[in-house]
Amino acid sequence: MELLVFPYPAIDPIAIAVGPVAVRWYGLAYMAGILLGWLYARRLVSRPDLWGGKPPLTVSQADDFLLWITLGIVVGGRLGFVLFYEPSYFWQNPVEIPAVWHGGMSFHGGLLGVALAVYLFARVKRINALSLGDIASAATPFGLFFGRIANFINAEVVGRVSDVPWAMVFPGAGEEPRHPSQLYEAFLEGIVLFIILRIATHRFHALTRPGTVFGLFLVFYGIFRSMVEFVREPHAGHPMDVGIFTPGIVYSIPMILLGLWLIWRARREPALAP
Repeated sequence: MELLVFPYPAIDPIAIAVGPVAVRWYGLAYMAGILLGWLYARRLVSRPDLWGGKPPLTVSQADDFLLWITLGIVVGGRLGFVLFYEPSYFWQNPVEIPAVWHGGMSFHGGLLGVALAVYLFARVKRINALSLGDIASAATPFGLFFGRIANFINAEVVGRVSDVPWAMVFPGAGEEPRHPSQLYEAFLEGIVLFIILRIATHRFHALTRPGTVFGLFLVFYGIFRSMVEFVREPHAGHPMDVGIFTPGIVYSIPMILLGLWLIWRARREPALAP
């Protein structure tokens, strides 16, 4: 069995170091995801044909939204990890809360941060909040893909012990080979989810019914995350690790239900008029 275990490609978490200044792959991954998502969002709002007429916001407004959504991702993601997964540790070590470069970001916390940024920006700019949520959702798989690659580089949120031929021995996770669950998530949440949303926006004109893309994102992310949870190492000591349930599954259930409701609601409303 030893011959079938893939060697973990130990990558230095620090991409570039100049004197005391170090740039980590973790930060570069988030930067790449945010920038590519922003460029994709600009592309979507520059295509009136996808909206059945005039898009609900301008390219300039999409540029302004970049700062808002970045703050939502970083602040929400970090606070979500602190509150949802490690509250006792950070209560005893509060100086570690802003140390995002050490890893530790929660998608569900980031989602709440982005949702708040969408709501506030839409109110300030008088934009349809659901349409803005659709744009943010369509662009999010870029960040999810690179974020999971960053998890892999940091050897964090590893998979369960496994004997599959591609299992890897992760540093700091014992000597037994494990599922590279971060790569599964990068594929499902990044690549597959992007394809689903791309088909919805470009072939089925989902952007003409506000809330549809946001709903699809919530449903499929929740499904994919729940699937991977069965091969991902549970969060030790978390009260939501009960039976087949894990925190990731429990947090995803409301997402799936909300997504289904948004899709149902969008189907009942008239499509955007040219």
